[in-house]
Amino acid sequence: MAVNVIRRKELYEIMPEGLITTHKWLVNNNLSRHAIDNLVKSSQIESISKGVYVRNSNKISWQSVVFSLQSVLKTDLVVGGLTALEMQGLSHYLSLSENKIVHLFGNDLLPEWVTNLDLNIKFVRHTTNSLFAKKSEEKQLQLFTVERDWDNDNRKLILSTPERAYLEVLSDVPQKTTFEHADQLMQGLTTLSPRNLQKTLEYCQNVKVKRLFFWFADRQNYVWLGKINRESITLGSGNRMLMKGGKLDTKYKITVPEWL
Repeated sequence: MAVNVIRRKELYEIMPEGLITTHKWLVNNNLSRHAIDNLVKSSQIESISKGVYVRNSNKISWQSVVFSLQSVLKTDLVVGGLTALEMQGLSHYLSLSENKIVHLFGNDLLPEWVTNLDLNIKFVRHTTNSLFAKKSEEKQLQLFTVERDWDNDNRKLILSTPERAYLEVLSDVPQKTTFEHADQLMQGLTTLSPRNLQKTLEYCQNVKVKRLFFWFADRQNYVWLGKINRESITLGSGNRMLMKGGKLDTKYKITVPEWL
């Protein structure tokens, strides 16, 4: 039996154009297997991978992909790093690459269909194991993430707070992010929350990232920096060589560029 007008209207309400869903998700939203087959046969939805569907593949965006990962597949992946800073207006850095890079942080794997999408977008997944202590994941989400609308239907994406996002950026210094870029980003972080920073730095277990954070922050000497209780933030011991040919900063015991 073909999907009737009412059922089609219901489909359009739960599945806006560009939203990627799974067979299980559609069944859980009261669509029978037969109804799903009919929707595919009538080209109302498209199958982009086994058990994965979209309504109008031309409307797929990186935001709809991430929303699907977060709200349909229920992964722990969060928009983070430079992408989260960009979404919150805290990055003026423009990539020269033709492909947009979307940074996702979490321990769940990206489904294969994500990498097979024909988009000028590269999704880069970073694990959080080396950055944050393995405490309550739900508590971490509440403390270190915010929600932002991505469409006209009040659907939201989960992304890192500016405080967490900057630490995520620092995790790639200097291997994939330059000292200069990290320094430029810090220059725009004038309104970070001391309260959020305190909690985020206390949860952070990466010594390199914490030392880099204070090194960059000291260069700007923002008001919020004086409100951080450094005694509760462990910075470890011993020197860390972050780059060859750099100079040793004796305060934080890290090698940094001579020109900064």
